[in-house]
Amino acid sequence: MNATKLKIIFLGDLFGEPGRRAVGQILPELKIKFTPDLVFANCENAANGRGISRKIANELEAFGFDLITTGNHVYQVKDIYPYLNEEGCKIIRPYNFPRNSPGRGVAVVSAPSGLRVGVINLMGNLFMQTNVDCPFHAIDSALSELKDETDIVLVDFHAEATSEKRAMGWYLDGKVQLCVGTHTHILTADDEILPGGTAYITDIGMCGPYDSVIGMDKEIIINKYRTLIPRRFEVAKNDLRVTGIYCEIDLENKKATKINRIDERVS
Repeated sequence: MNATKLKIIFLGDLFGEPGRRAVGQILPELKIKFTPDLVFANCENAANGRGISRKIANELEAFGFDLITTGNHVYQVKDIYPYLNEEGCKIIRPYNFPRNSPGRGVAVVSAPSGLRVGVINLMGNLFMQTNVDCPFHAIDSALSELKDETDIVLVDFHAEATSEKRAMGWYLDGKVQLCVGTHTHILTADDEILPGGTAYITDIGMCGPYDSVIGMDKEIIINKYRTLIPRRFEVAKNDLRVTGIYCEIDLENKKATKINRIDERVS
């Protein structure tokens, strides 16, 4: 590891088997290109587009992720429940879920140098159709919990509304080193370093099939909008891409110095 900076890759929502396959092909190339110290991904859609199973968790951990974040679909596959509570589990769920929910919302990951990196998974309220604690109050509690245990803090804010994500970015400016948005599966073009030294982007996109409507077969989704007739959604298959961000953090002043979008198409 470079002694003066921490290099991070954070990938957008992995979507179903096509997303896992895309990451399996592209991630080794990204590691060669960026030589990251730590690699993260949101994988709440890894199991057929909704949730994550124990088997798939093992598959993804074999890719070399240091930690996996999730969101509103984390409990879709029931066999993940006990695993989320196991010691050594590399998956976290949103911190502002009810406290008796399976799993934990924060984790501390050790970089190769021994640097302690805290990761907070948080979920928004606006348009999410899920009753969770206020994310702005919850993040204060999470930061307090990590205060004496970490040197660097990263946040995955899993939320629908651009306004809520943007507000969270400004609220966390200078308090954390990186705040990425997930959930909408569209890579946004607002990657920047905020004045207080926090790297921010509204959404890091999706790893999966882009010949789709955010991962699902586009004809099924279009038909639903046109007719309102329910139909089972199916994961799309074509135009596989891997999106996310690459970030560098200066370890002397604890501020981000670089955030660049990743957008790679599977050949």
